[in-house]
Amino acid sequence: MKKLGLIGGTGPESTLIYYKKLVYGANQLVGKDFFPNLSIESLNVFDVLKYCAERDYPALTQYLMQGIDNLVAAGCEVVSLTGNTPHIVFDALRAQSSVPLVSIIETARDAAKTRGFKKLGLLGTRFTMEEDFFKKPFRDAGIEIVTPAGCDFDFVVSKISEELEHGLVKPETQEGFLNIIQKLVAESGIDAVVLGCTELPLLFNGLHPAIPCLDTLEIHAEALLGAMELSR
Repeated sequence: MKKLGLIGGTGPESTLIYYKKLVYGANQLVGKDFFPNLSIESLNVFDVLKYCAERDYPALTQYLMQGIDNLVAAGCEVVSLTGNTPHIVFDALRAQSSVPLVSIIETARDAAKTRGFKKLGLLGTRFTMEEDFFKKPFRDAGIEIVTPAGCDFDFVVSKISEELEHGLVKPETQEGFLNIIQKLVAESGIDAVVLGCTELPLLFNGLHPAIPCLDTLEIHAEALLGAMELSR
């Protein structure tokens, strides 16, 4: 197998989900006496958000690249970021990395194409919803992306940063997200919603929106298991 390295901590809760999905997913694929060797470089999500807010993308690239270099030094042969937002500088990271990087956005786009979706609602951090880095690969594939507006936009942003990044899941927040999805269906005609923040699965666990959800973390984890080239 190829050793996988994860840039984690962006945020901690989603890193835990990645770890369990990858370790137990590999166990199911290979056999009950197997757990994979992987490394996690845990960074600070709030530093990432600060660089994004300042639009200091060179500093963000340097911050993440140092983590990637540390993973490569630890013997990792393939690397991934565990957050959607850091992908704002993914192209720069990919150009500098000495090992392959697996994009969460590209894997989500491919899943959307396979399932035949044409118009998606996107939920994520301010930067994921505002900037073009997430939307462009979908648009280039003929898939339209829409985001919440006004107070709904602010609600999504605040609940991710103030609650989910700290592992807090509140019923009223779950209800608020379901209402936002219903509004996007009614007003924009979306046929699925993208959980474009890797903390959102915490919130949607046990929820059943009226339309399908594309869980970027779930899709990404499956792709990473493939990238590890596991064998029985």
